[in-house]
Amino acid sequence: MTTNPVLTRRSSFSGIFLAVLMAASALALWEISVRLTDTPVYILPAPSRVMQTLFSQPLYFLEALAVTLGEALAGLTIGTLVGVLVAALVSLQPQLERGVMTLAILVKSMPLAAIAPLLTIWLGFGVLPKVIITALLTFFPTLVNVLVGLQSAEREMLDLMRVLRATDWQILIHLRAWLSLPYLFAALRVAAPLSLVGAVIAEWTGASSGLGRVMWLAYSNLNLPPMFAAIFILSLSGMGAYGLIIWLEKKALRWKG
Repeated sequence: MTTNPVLTRRSSFSGIFLAVLMAASALALWEISVRLTDTPVYILPAPSRVMQTLFSQPLYFLEALAVTLGEALAGLTIGTLVGVLVAALVSLQPQLERGVMTLAILVKSMPLAAIAPLLTIWLGFGVLPKVIITALLTFFPTLVNVLVGLQSAEREMLDLMRVLRATDWQILIHLRAWLSLPYLFAALRVAAPLSLVGAVIAEWTGASSGLGRVMWLAYSNLNLPPMFAAIFILSLSGMGAYGLIIWLEKKALRWKG
């Protein structure tokens, strides 16, 4: 069964239009509520005030965004690579799964708000602590999803590979790896936006630049418009990262139809 590309495109545009309409309605309601209640700017600034702050200092926010994006990308890359490698190791050595997953859950359960200050004390105020925090945050969803994908091979497929005298490595590369690709992209849909959150959390504990630094300075001075501007940029970046992963998935998994 083939899908009509025109209908698919129309459905996509309709979805985008509906999302934009909902966002615009929420912003309009926010603006009206703030003006009608005369809410002080140090409690809740109106969207117009936030946009005014954003466009009055575009380079300031762009430089902060560039720093945060760099940290998030580095952490996401490391977390994803380590997650994939560990999942492949467990797939080859199933007896390691219980121990590996116990350690992974332990890492996942550690509060990042407590770890980030320690890493800053140990490693300084540079980029490294932010990258490590981001990698820790993105490692677990990648590991779990990829491992499920590697283990999703049906018995008939495995039996056929063994009849062909394929080694465990050949089964991993020519069968399990391909089956795990949709699971990897599912993990990246979650991990990519999370990487931005991890970078910002790490920046709160000590940084000379970045969106987290912008938020912290604004919060410390009760200057909320820059803080909301940074949050707005972070939200758009998360949406952009999610959309990029969806686009890459469609390009990489064309064989799925």
